[in-house]
Amino acid sequence: MRIFAAIPILILIGTVSGQAWQWTISSQSGTTATTSSAAGGILFGGPLLMILVRQKYPRWWFDWNLELQRFGNRVLVYLALMTDQYPATDEQQAVHLDYPYPDVPRDLNRWLPLVKWVLAIPHYIVLFFLHIGAVVAVVIAWFVILFTGRYPRDLFDFVEGVLRWDSRVIGYAFTLVTDTYPPFRLGA
Repeated sequence: MRIFAAIPILILIGTVSGQAWQWTISSQSGTTATTSSAAGGILFGGPLLMILVRQKYPRWWFDWNLELQRFGNRVLVYLALMTDQYPATDEQQAVHLDYPYPDVPRDLNRWLPLVKWVLAIPHYIVLFFLHIGAVVAVVIAWFVILFTGRYPRDLFDFVEGVLRWDSRVIGYAFTLVTDTYPPFRLGA
């Protein structure tokens, strides 16, 4: 089953995608030990401050955010049954995502990153329901694939559209690579 095959890659993406874990162990004598762990994730605060204060977007921050989003999309596409190719950590495979590196003084408004995440709230609401629809579409597709061996084109296009929309919103509100407000559409 794919979900079991995906466990190692899910652990890997969990370690680099900004997740935080905390373990608390209490003994009978009242002694408590706490361990915390956290990892990278989309780097939002640093680029925001650099754009705001210095009008720069360091290339390494841009590259980290782009590669992390590419990797996350490869894992999602694999879990959504859209490819049988196991997600690579270093190759784009069938999933291609690219943002142009922004020339901050020319391409980005210095103050807009402070409110982009708020301006994207209508997208979050719509995407919430679209993500539910995408999960349902993948479950239906699984049954269709089981009996016919083919992913229904309409379901595939819908799930692909949700992933595209999600990537556009992340690029606008969190990776801060564009000031162009993302369109409300599933297509490219």
